[in-house]
Amino acid sequence: MTATRFDLAVIGAGPGGYVAAIRAAQLGLRCAIVEREHLGGICLNGAASRPRRCSAPPSFTPRCAMRRNLVLPPTMSASTYRVIERSRKVADRLANGVAYLMKKNDIAVIKGTARLKGEGRVGVTGTGGDALPDIEAKHIVIATGARARTLPGLEPDGRLIWTYKEAMVPQSFPGSLLIVGSGAIGIEFASFYRSLGAEVTVVELLPRILPAEDAEISDLARKAFAKRGIAIHTGTRVERLTEGPHSVTATLRASDGSTREVVAERVILAIGITGNVEDLELEALGVKLEQGHIAVDEWCGTGVPGLYAIGDVTGPPWLAHKASHEGILCVDKIAGHAGVHPLDKTAIPACTYSSPQIASVGLTEEQAGAAGYALKLGRFPYSANGKAIALGEAEGLVKTIFDARTGALLGAHIVGAEATELIQGFVIAKTLETTEAELIASIFPHPTLSEMMGESVLDAFDRALHI
Repeated sequence: MTATRFDLAVIGAGPGGYVAAIRAAQLGLRCAIVEREHLGGICLNGAASRPRRCSAPPSFTPRCAMRRNLVLPPTMSASTYRVIERSRKVADRLANGVAYLMKKNDIAVIKGTARLKGEGRVGVTGTGGDALPDIEAKHIVIATGARARTLPGLEPDGRLIWTYKEAMVPQSFPGSLLIVGSGAIGIEFASFYRSLGAEVTVVELLPRILPAEDAEISDLARKAFAKRGIAIHTGTRVERLTEGPHSVTATLRASDGSTREVVAERVILAIGITGNVEDLELEALGVKLEQGHIAVDEWCGTGVPGLYAIGDVTGPPWLAHKASHEGILCVDKIAGHAGVHPLDKTAIPACTYSSPQIASVGLTEEQAGAAGYALKLGRFPYSANGKAIALGEAEGLVKTIFDARTGALLGAHIVGAEATELIQGFVIAKTLETTEAELIASIFPHPTLSEMMGESVLDAFDRALHI
């Protein structure tokens, strides 16, 4: 079969893949992208169809839910059908937007499933099972993403035991939920479903929820979730799930050996994700896999000449913005673009879209201490900020971590309203290798939530004004 030739072939059109393709086109490379499902990937298409990852405000109404694209419990009067119908329209609009960008940048979009055939060649099977012409490219970027991880005895069935896919588009609203895992995904679903009235229980094997976050922030978040009525069991594992006709009984074992049973209408498994590495013929080509993900170097290279991988398929952190950034730097490196830098994982913001929101960048206090830094810590509570009080969002904390010797910003952590927006200020500061001197010299507008960022910096150096 005759091959179609390109400078770059991208496998997967999620937030990493389609951005990589656009950047390649900008740099004058002739590019093709292969996608078997949706342009834009899970984040784009799922965001429109799943329950929005935020909690309802006190004034929440069915009409508000319909505007915000939320699936409603049966006790609410708005039509779930209309909500889902609107969500599909939003998803189609977003996917069409990506399709427009592909056309605008003269990127060849090929619908089908790709497999690597070696020597810069990609085989494609069309969505109907027919063989399409091979793609020949000097450079190939794998951006196939990841899927929910499962464990023996905790397998999803799509009916009573869900992964995030079913939880995003429920056919009916469950009155009670058990969520296994308290990372960002688990906590977001716990917060959302609780906002709409479900009884929610979260089970976490580790000693605290949000284990990747700073311990102090994690503890504050747990207290806030508990106040909202979310039951949380840490240091606990799910020993067994027993399905009944309309519910699931979970046997939980705590670290002290005691057991209890929890009955819930639905279970959501949120125990991590694993890369989509199957059927690509990776190992035959010499690509190294580590814990279900593709191992790459600082430039996203796999070690096989001309073969690269980006995004969730390469491992944590599993974030859309990380995938997009990797796509850009990978293509910049391929094209020999001046000024490209490898990814600095300490400057990647992490965001949890719950109520309260949690956001962070850089090292936690524990990590910074373990790395041998002498620390200066700053804290500023939401309760001392006028804007937060006026918004009725006076619970939360901004925490900053500095190197006591150099004044370098090592990490920043926020729990509270608009944390996921505020964190970008610290991301920029960290990327610019800012010290406390520049941050203290910066003027924060009043009245804003951002003033808390400046006050937290001041507090680290014993100069806080409003506490």
